[in-house]
Amino acid sequence: MYLAFLGTGTSQGVPVIACHCNVCQSADQRDKRLRSSVLVSGNDGTNILIDIGPDFRQQMLLNNVQHLEAILITHAHRDHVGGIDDIRPLNWVQKRKMDVYANNEAIRSLTHDYHYIFEYHQYPGLPEVTLHDVSQAEPFQVGSMTVTPVKGMHKDLPVLGFRIDESQRHLAYITDMNHIDDNELKKLDGLDVLVINALRHEKHFSHFCLPEALDIIDRCQPQKAFLTHMSHEMGLHAVVDQTLPENVRLAYDNLKISI
Repeated sequence: MYLAFLGTGTSQGVPVIACHCNVCQSADQRDKRLRSSVLVSGNDGTNILIDIGPDFRQQMLLNNVQHLEAILITHAHRDHVGGIDDIRPLNWVQKRKMDVYANNEAIRSLTHDYHYIFEYHQYPGLPEVTLHDVSQAEPFQVGSMTVTPVKGMHKDLPVLGFRIDESQRHLAYITDMNHIDDNELKKLDGLDVLVINALRHEKHFSHFCLPEALDIIDRCQPQKAFLTHMSHEMGLHAVVDQTLPENVRLAYDNLKISI
């Protein structure tokens, strides 16, 4: 199983427009972050995308992605779904609708905000999507990979993380959460890799901050952990990465790992 970080930034990306802080002005490519998204590839060639933000087209081209079997949606904020219109070339190449998995709250938002996709129509060339409601957080299969939704809260909004298992390999992806119940946290036991959001050092009202993310990692004890969905307030990659525990790293755009 393979994991590619397509974007590791927060909703504004890094650099932030018109910001002159040392992170936004950094020449280190690891400090340049598109909106958060990952690609998970199975041993059978199946590709799963988690979140389809406004940088989706750029991310697909940069990583030469030729096909997607499914898209998992953590929640329907625009930085996580704003690229959905750009699935049209994949509809054309793959000759099928795109399978999209989300909870009920995200499905309501998608069908409202992108109503032209989901209303009855005969206009050619619109995106074609099959929505799957996974609000009950029951495991489901995509190719060789078993996906288990993990429920959490993004302030008052119910959101999903995802555990992905293939053979003896175990990955989980958590973003835009600031709370996970203990019973859901148990789904993160026995992981090879945990990816979790850490917005900044200071506490935030709707995202885990760095100390909170490290606490979750300590409780779950994955072999390795990567931090994502980071704002420019996190600081310079080269500086912050050196302060982390040995099994924890800052993720960065275009990082690819084998699990």
